[in-house]
Amino acid sequence: MIILGVILLIIGFVVNIPILWTIGVVLLVIGIILYALGAAGHAVGGRRHYY
Repeated sequence: MIILGVILLIIGFVVNIPILWTIGVVLLVIGIILYALGAAGHAVGGRRHYY
C-alpha cells in the first residue's frame, strides 16, 4: 500500500492530475499507519504483522 501510494504520488505530480495526488497521499498515510501498528505488535485485520 505504501509503494502504491508513492507510485500514485509520482504519477499525479508528473501528469499534473490532482486526484491521483490526493489518492496517493491517502494510501501512503494509511499504509504507514498500518505498518506502524503491525510493527508495534498490534493485530491489524486479524494479522499479527502487516507487510
